[in-house]
Amino acid sequence: ILYFIIIAICSCFTIFWPKNTPGKMMHNHFNLSITFSFILFVATILSPSPNTLSAMGDASKFTFVQIEYSNGNWNPRPNTGNRLMWELMKRTSVEASIGTRSVRPGDKELFEYPFAYMSGDREFPPFSDSEINNLKLYLEFGGTLLIDDCIGKDNFGFDKSIQREIKRIFPNKSLEPLPLEHTIFKSFYLLNRAYGRIMEKTFLEGITLGNRTVIIYSHNDLGGAWAKDP
Repeated sequence: ILYFIIIAICSCFTIFWPKNTPGKMMHNHFNLSITFSFILFVATILSPSPNTLSAMGDASKFTFVQIEYSNGNWNPRPNTGNRLMWELMKRTSVEASIGTRSVRPGDKELFEYPFAYMSGDREFPPFSDSEINNLKLYLEFGGTLLIDDCIGKDNFGFDKSIQREIKRIFPNKSLEPLPLEHTIFKSFYLLNRAYGRIMEKTFLEGITLGNRTVIIYSHNDLGGAWAKDP
């Protein structure tokens, strides 16, 4: 049934797409799949068990929160959040706030939101110890962090810096590929890979505490896909 629902949605979009070259049409279909996958990320995050949000605020509307950090490019895709909110409200029953917020990694305000997004396309200096401790507490007490590498090169630029910071947050944990059986791939839509603007890796990586994945890491520039119209 889910398969036919997805096909029906794709058909509806095709009706309203302008006539394009075959290459352009393939690109549009690809971006539609990206839209489905990113909605899936958020919808999954917003369906936690009752005891996982003990440190989270009780706001009724979902807010797109992005981690703002110094001496790097923390917002390489400025339209990402607004696009996500529009699609989220259009395709799901989740109530969302219009607009986005940026929060520093050491801000206590971070605990008011169950989900945070962090992206970049270049190296950045290490966070302070207090910022690392704040992020660690946020993740341990119910928060989820989606990390998005906009260039997707291993041990280079943003990846080099974020790998360093993840190791500081969880020194005894390592990023591991999320299997296709993970709920993130099958909560709203069935996906067989980690779509993005680019396809550096066909999988997502994550760090799981207990039965909850607290860090989700994409190497495929999700924000770059979202910054474009579907």
